[in-house]
Formats: sequence, C-alpha cells, structure tokens
Amino acid sequence: MKYIKSQASSIKICETSQSTYKISFLSIYLSIYLGLFKDLSIYLSIYLSIYLSIYLSFLLSVSIYLSIYLSIYLSISVGSYLSIYLSIYLSISVGSYLSIYLSIYLSIYSVLFIYLSISVSLSLCLSLCLSLPPPYLVSLSLSPHLSLCLSILVCSYLSMRPGK
Repeated sequence: MKYIKSQASSIKICETSQSTYKISFLSIYLSIYLGLFKDLSIYLSIYLSIYLSIYLSFLLSVSIYLSIYLSIYLSISVGSYLSIYLSIYLSISVGSYLSIYLSIYLSIYSVLFIYLSISVSLSLCLSLCLSLPPPYLVSLSLSPHLSLCLSILVCSYLSMRPGK
C-alpha cells in the first residue's frame, strides 16, 4: 500500500513539473509574440502578458512567480537570447522563485523608470546572480531582502557617472 502511495505521489510531481514547463514555454511564446508588435506600447505589452500568465497559471495551477517574471522580462527584451536562457535555466533549477522575481522586477524598474545607464541584460544577470541564496546565510528568509539591497546598490553604483 505504501508503494502505491509513493508511486501516485511521484506521478503527481511529474505531472506538476511537466505543466510548469508547459506554462513557462507558453508564457515565453505569448510574451515574444506581444513584444513583436511595435505599435503596442511597452506597458500594454507587459500588462497583457502579465494578465495572460496569471490566467494561465490559475488555469493550470502552477507557480505564478515563474510565469509572471518570465513574461515581464520577455515582453521587454526579446533579442537577448543569453539572458532568456539564463532566466529559464535559473527559474527551473533554483527554488526561490519569489526572490528571482523581485530581483528581475527591480532591475527592470530601475532601468525603465529611474533611467539608470545600464542595459537590461546586464542588470538582469547581476540581479539573478544576487538573487541566489548566499551559502553563508543560515536563514534563507533573509535572502530576498539581501538580494534586493544588493541589487539596488549594484545598479546605483553602475549608474553613477562623473559630473552627474
């Protein structure tokens, strides 16, 4: 009986991971499709891709953070394939979706709205690296706060220029 229960739970985990992959790639395709329209404003594209990803994540009951942050990033920058690969790889292999989502949202916010003089790709890579849980922290609940502080400091430092 225990064997049957463990088999059923492993099948359920496999189905959940397959639906996570499906929603990730569906969200990527939707975001790239919305990002290709030059007539749409970037805010409308972000709004539509967030709305679709939330709807699909509720429909398929998968992680909402993974779907939202991929949609936000991919609706803004379609051309940087390395950053797309990094974000997909890290979203699958790292368990702290909320920390990664917050860091990417912060990097996009700092580039688009505060007009820092760094590219989205550089900011994304830095904030993804900073969002990984530091090994020297015993409590992983401190990781998102540390990640946000480090991302703000790094983005602010890189944006400083002499004479400003």
